[in-house]
Amino acid sequence: MTSPSTSITPGQALRLAVALSMGAAVSLGITRFSYGLLLPPMRADLGWSYALAGGMNTANAAGYLVGALMMPAMMRRLDHTRLLVGGCMLASLFMAASGFFTSAPALLVQRLLAGLASAWVFVAGGVLAARLGALQPARTGLLLGLYYGGTGFGITLSALLVPLALQSAAGRAHGWAWAWWALAAASVAATVLLALAVRAMPAQQDRPGAGGAAPAAGAGAGPGVRRFGWALAGYMCFGMGYIGYMTFVIALLREEGASTGGITTFYALLGVACVASARLWAGLLDRYRGGEPQAFLNLLLGAATLLPVLSASWPVALLSGLLFGAVFLSVVASTTALVRHNLPAPQWAAGISAFTIVFALGQIVGPTVTGWISDGPGGLARGLVASALTLWVGALLAWRQRPLAG
Repeated sequence: MTSPSTSITPGQALRLAVALSMGAAVSLGITRFSYGLLLPPMRADLGWSYALAGGMNTANAAGYLVGALMMPAMMRRLDHTRLLVGGCMLASLFMAASGFFTSAPALLVQRLLAGLASAWVFVAGGVLAARLGALQPARTGLLLGLYYGGTGFGITLSALLVPLALQSAAGRAHGWAWAWWALAAASVAATVLLALAVRAMPAQQDRPGAGGAAPAAGAGAGPGVRRFGWALAGYMCFGMGYIGYMTFVIALLREEGASTGGITTFYALLGVACVASARLWAGLLDRYRGGEPQAFLNLLLGAATLLPVLSASWPVALLSGLLFGAVFLSVVASTTALVRHNLPAPQWAAGISAFTIVFALGQIVGPTVTGWISDGPGGLARGLVASALTLWVGALLAWRQRPLAG
């Protein structure tokens, strides 16, 4: 087979960014965020508290942290495309395994392993998307947004698949298991599409040591990365705050009387907004070299999180979902843009890994703390207020991040 070219046209770059987005669809859109749809039936069937229900996503985030910590060593030994595709397949298998267990410890292990594989996918895909942007500098923000916006494909697909699977399994013991299997099948299909497409990735992006990839993997302690302190702190708050919303907002809407069709519409629109966000914030990510994009987006995200608490009105709930979906993945993209703007290419993987690690730390804390607050007076509404406040603290911290001196 002929080696891929190191040059690329704008059309090819867009197609590859969309192909890469299948990795984001699997690693976050399906593997992590579909759980919010499954939490109500699983909690009702298995008798969980909100703290234990949130602990499932804490386990997923803990696995994500372990996977992110493993990435520097793995990227020295394996090419990025192999990590991307292999991680997607493993995540799909662990998703399927979740349908075969009912004990909380076993499900916690499955969520942890799925999170570990997801980190491999997300970091490797993020590095490849950044390299793709380097070949098309005028479209970097758009290409990064397309990659991260792929999570929206996974969210929308989950919103459509889970209700159908639950309906088909109505009357069966532990009918929610069928939803896990349906989601796993969708993940395998996305992985096949990804594997076929990334063979066209430019040559310097898919071999260790090419295009600076190998030095980047080992550059985690570089001084440039350490100077992102304010942005890293703000991003940890983002991880704590946004995951509370994604874990519990469906449960809150259920409590407020939303129908199954309404929930499907809400989650599907949130996913569509994620995809649309690629173009919406591309200019913002290209324009600023400091923490301003992350700060502004965290501010909007806190407002979106608070909306369903302030009003049980269905239009307000839909506005919350649309705003949240249009913003939250662009916070992730903003950190990759920050790394690209301020670090040399050999340190990009180190910078992306550092942000992934603090992101995972925030997500470990967020679901369990939000669940614990929600088990007390005020219920889920108070838990989401805590999430909104955390996001606003993250906005203040990120605002203090200045561009690194060239």
